[in-house]
Amino acid sequence: MLHLHHSWLCFRSWLPGMLSVLLGLVPSASSNISTSRPNILLLMADDLGIGDIGCYGNNTMRTPNIDRLAEDGVKLTQHISAASLCTPSRAAFLTGRYPVRSGMVSSIGYRVLQWTGAAGGLPTNETTFAKILKEKGYATGLIGKWHLGLNCESASDHCHHPLHHGFDHFYGMPFSLMGDCAHWELSEKRVNLEQKLNFLFQVLALVALTLVAGKLTHLIPVSWTPVIWSALWAVLLLAGSYFVGALIVHADCLLMRNHTITEQPMRFQKATPLILQEVASFLKRNKHGPFLLFVSFLHVHIPLITMENFLGKSLHGLYGDNVEEMDWMVGQILDTLDMEGLTNSTLIYFTSDHGGSLENQLGHTQYGGWNGIYKGGKGMGGWEGGIRVPGIFRWPGVLPAGQVIGEPTSLMDVFPTVVQLAGGEVPQDRVIDGQDLLPLLLGTAQHSDHEFLMHYCEGFLHAARWHQRDKGTTWKVHFVTPVFQPEGAGACYGRKVCPCFGEKVLHHDPPLLFDLSRDPSETHVLTPASEPVFYQVMERVQRAVREHQRTLSPVPLQLDRLGNIWRPWLQPCCGPFPLCWCLREDGPQ
Repeated sequence: MLHLHHSWLCFRSWLPGMLSVLLGLVPSASSNISTSRPNILLLMADDLGIGDIGCYGNNTMRTPNIDRLAEDGVKLTQHISAASLCTPSRAAFLTGRYPVRSGMVSSIGYRVLQWTGAAGGLPTNETTFAKILKEKGYATGLIGKWHLGLNCESASDHCHHPLHHGFDHFYGMPFSLMGDCAHWELSEKRVNLEQKLNFLFQVLALVALTLVAGKLTHLIPVSWTPVIWSALWAVLLLAGSYFVGALIVHADCLLMRNHTITEQPMRFQKATPLILQEVASFLKRNKHGPFLLFVSFLHVHIPLITMENFLGKSLHGLYGDNVEEMDWMVGQILDTLDMEGLTNSTLIYFTSDHGGSLENQLGHTQYGGWNGIYKGGKGMGGWEGGIRVPGIFRWPGVLPAGQVIGEPTSLMDVFPTVVQLAGGEVPQDRVIDGQDLLPLLLGTAQHSDHEFLMHYCEGFLHAARWHQRDKGTTWKVHFVTPVFQPEGAGACYGRKVCPCFGEKVLHHDPPLLFDLSRDPSETHVLTPASEPVFYQVMERVQRAVREHQRTLSPVPLQLDRLGNIWRPWLQPCCGPFPLCWCLREDGPQ
């Protein structure tokens, strides 16, 4: 009798734990427990606006394949990037942490990594979800854009390389596709460097001519040595201004397979088919799974390299052509999953690293994305247009089809979600800002676990949101906003991107308050006169900000000047430097 009583007590204590495990793995009676370790396919666009996709309200851009993912899966409508620019956003995505925690920010205006040959990058002591999944037996791959650093002390140490951050396989650009890769007028750094070199040339040329004149007229008692040196430097600067564009193309616009440079400079028109072939090859090699594949598209960043059969086909010029080509790429990847029998065993996620760039404009032609009803865009610390991004999850037979979720979620949430799906553990030795999305996606939780989300611009906190769950309200508080140029415009036209600090931002006292639940476009500023709970909301948000800031620890800023200047000895080169030119393969092996 005592034995039976003891057995019953053991069973009763065991049952709740086992049920919780089963309920966590099996969302419905029709689901299969074997799906608890799915293959994971992450698709990330570059600079895509949330308003560019059909399932998010665009009726003039054709995105049937992305729309199909939303029809067959779960669509998030308040999905937020942790930064409004590439490098910090991607660092946060991979680590589940605000980029200020890893030091993937700047304090001086260098907001992304500027060169492949710079020393900054994702620190080696950061843990990515790829690293954890690899330890759990997943084959891990990254195809496409990286932009999180390469070398630390030599041109081949590859300390920041994807293979040092948990990926088994890498094929793509260690840097990023930029306008300068195609010598575009929309330039990230070439035009600025040319102007600086030309100015220095003119200064030194003037110095040389002045010294020559002074020497010949005996007005300046000087030897010929400074004349010769100033003239020599003037010639070198003139040559530098002439060749700097070609040097950037060779320095930054290259393709790598794992640790080997395969194209330097890369052949832009070949990039799309090469990436698709690489994706198909990875899926076929690893179809017996489990695998994690992160496809980081080069689309839709300028210079908008687009294959001939998509040119002129959209209603939105070259940008629209590029978006529609990327959607076709998504379709090709989905077809490969179908052909390999991987569709039902694969969790797919689609997003963009941040909002579309409004400043990518020449004359009346727009080369950047559309952010729909949301204010602002790429590079603007807190405005919704720069941080609200698509978020679509599909897992046939597990996630409900056609579900729409309006709760606040973050790109950082992918980290704990995929780690726990893979049977791993979220690190306990550091702050992880992401939250597991699975209960929300399955419908077993009504609300997001995010009560507060912080919105940074470089290392400066510009805004914060509070999801007041008991009231069903999302408040947004702006402490700092950029000054749009010209006055009354919706972006910083005439600049590449809005600044984060200095004279071109406004510090608000009291801060600006919006109710995103009723005003997602952030057009109606609430005041103590118009909002009865103004002071209560402000006090609660500011208290949350103070609590958040107490969790921050000082770390080296990877994007500040010392880590973000070009160093010749760190430049990857497939020949004797500076003769960096090679074409080592026509396609993936």
